[in-house]
Amino acid sequence: MKLKYLTLAVAVALGGCSLIPDYERPAAPVQADWPQGKAYPPAGAGEVGAAALGWQAFFRDPALQRLIGVALDNNRDLRQAALNVEAYRALHRIQRAELFPTVDAGAGGTRQRLPDDLSPSGEAGIQSQYDVSLGIAYELDLFGRLRSLERSALEQYLATAEAQRSVQIALVGDVATAYLTWRTDQAQLALTRSTLDSYTKSLRLIETSQEVGTASALDVRQARSLVQQARVQQALYTRQVAQDVNALQLLLGSAVPGDLPQDGGLDAALLAELPAGLPADLLQQRPDIRAAEHRLRAANADIGAARAAFFPSIRLTAAAGTASSELDGLFDGGSGIWSFVPRINVPIFTAGRLKANLDYAKVQKDINVAQYERSIQGAFREVADGLAARGTYGEQLQAQRDLVDNNREYYQLARQRYDEGVDNYLAVLDAQRELFAAQQQLHSDRLRQLSSEVALYKALGGGWSAAAAKRG
Repeated sequence: MKLKYLTLAVAVALGGCSLIPDYERPAAPVQADWPQGKAYPPAGAGEVGAAALGWQAFFRDPALQRLIGVALDNNRDLRQAALNVEAYRALHRIQRAELFPTVDAGAGGTRQRLPDDLSPSGEAGIQSQYDVSLGIAYELDLFGRLRSLERSALEQYLATAEAQRSVQIALVGDVATAYLTWRTDQAQLALTRSTLDSYTKSLRLIETSQEVGTASALDVRQARSLVQQARVQQALYTRQVAQDVNALQLLLGSAVPGDLPQDGGLDAALLAELPAGLPADLLQQRPDIRAAEHRLRAANADIGAARAAFFPSIRLTAAAGTASSELDGLFDGGSGIWSFVPRINVPIFTAGRLKANLDYAKVQKDINVAQYERSIQGAFREVADGLAARGTYGEQLQAQRDLVDNNREYYQLARQRYDEGVDNYLAVLDAQRELFAAQQQLHSDRLRQLSSEVALYKALGGGWSAAAAKRG
């Protein structure tokens, strides 16, 4: 009976055990539904997540699609992220190899001369020894230390793969935002040039009126002030357009193609309608949240490795081969050699090092729990901000368009009253200035609205699935 229990105990020990704590995913520290209120659009029913909407379908502008494709092929940050994945994959393979025996073969030979006082025979002479052997070394992972380290390395590798997806999502969104900024600044520059031309014509008209005595020097100064302000704006947007191109080139990893398709203007349908889904979808769609969970799992596995370090470790080393004093006698009968060296290491006194390692592993897990929860909270906030933007920008843009239309009518009426001699030219200049400011603000608001939609697409985990399929 005792032999039976001993055999069972040995079998269990050789099979190994795991000291990794049971993993439980922390509860999401956010509410189950998106915020509701006047700033938010009504919740949709049965919507799918944004991750199912590829970037080719979401970004409808052909030029933007072309730029995103170039960036996915050439961006250095994305290339570095892919190389990081390969590096962590190699580290996992290195750690996984520790689970298996190592086998090596060797051959060697020595020749030495011994003086008579050191020779066993009492006579000086030359001694020779040659050997060929095959060695095997293996650590019995009785308490799961190696398996815990392998699991930790695997989770770190998976976290890096998710980080690569995060980089790609960010790249798609950054290219879109940079492109929209470039388009907006181009529109602002065109508007400024047109307004400067109009201001210049008005200045010439007032200067002519001053010469005939129908306008004052104050009128001329005010008209000239508007011209100078427009020149300042022209220089500003000229610089910003050039800097926008530089920013795009950095994201693309190459020059902006010179044969981009023609755009349809900022008022065109540049983006598709974006489904919001549910907060729980973030756990499956956001690669940064999945990466944080993989790092949490890795920290959990590190606790198992730290626990296993308290227990004995057993390493088996064996070698077999042949040896002879003559090279041509290596494989003669009776020249075989072998050795078997089991070694057990039992930690007795480590001055608290093992306990400190375990405490450190537990603290690291707590840190990763906080990081995981912070990732979810940050994602929830980003989506909530995007939904608030979606719920309010439509009304804001319509109000700004109405303001532009009103100021355009105001300018036309002021010009008509001046032509009829009812009012002076200062009213015309004031109407021009207000129309220009309203048009500039409309461009800026449209950019913010488009950028908020892009940010919401990123926050919901969009920009990866279709891109991954495209790149194979």
